[in-house]
Amino acid sequence: MSEYDDTLKKILAKLEEERDELKLKFGLAKLESREEWQDVSRKLERLRGRAKVVQDEAGESSGDVGAALEILGDELKAALNRIREVL
Repeated sequence: MSEYDDTLKKILAKLEEERDELKLKFGLAKLESREEWQDVSRKLERLRGRAKVVQDEAGESSGDVGAALEILGDELKAALNRIREVL
């Protein structure tokens, strides 16, 4: 076997190893994204329900609840951005 063949085999082996590592990382990232997506979906439904309550009971405490809803909305937006980055 020539030196060229040895070098080529080493390069191919290294590339295949890197491919396999990336495939594994991609699978893990996909799983993490799916879990975060499910969490975001649950929080969004909770936010929708709370927003309805705030609209229906627009009283003194609605300002506090509204602020909390805004924070939750910001958290959901950040989570969606993280998912988008992975994809």
